[in-house]
Amino acid sequence: MKREQQNRVSHFLERGAIWMCVLLSFAAITSCRRPFPTAPDREAIAATVTAFHDALAKGDGASAMSLLATDAQIVESGHRQTREEYEGEHLGADIEFAKAVPSTRGAMIVRQEGAVAWATSTGRSSGNFQGKPVDSENAELIVLSKQDERWQIRAIHWSSHSHRAGEK
Repeated sequence: MKREQQNRVSHFLERGAIWMCVLLSFAAITSCRRPFPTAPDREAIAATVTAFHDALAKGDGASAMSLLATDAQIVESGHRQTREEYEGEHLGADIEFAKAVPSTRGAMIVRQEGAVAWATSTGRSSGNFQGKPVDSENAELIVLSKQDERWQIRAIHWSSHSHRAGEK
């Protein structure tokens, strides 16, 4: 009798485990988000973001500033700057940093709703800046708007932290 009970319990547990796997699989499948559709102007939006970074790396402040809307806001390290404040206070340091420290950016994700778009990316900067070693992981959010068939940067948010050993 005891052996028969053990077989029933074992059979019940096996069936329960199978049903649990089925339910979890179903839940995983049905909870997956649908992928966002590709932004209609993805290439132009990404080109604007890339042109901004390229201008900084080449030391071309005028080109970088031409991509910022007149009311652009730059947010970094808990501080916010207007376009004018950025140009007068931080642009030079960003150019100096971009020229001195090699940075790699991961894939850029671009989303668009009509004439508004946002691009996000992460990356890593490693090198030396002003005599100090730099090894940081970076995140970026850029908000853009389309005016007169041209995409302009309306806001930039940058954040970073030191790279931790053992992370990729």
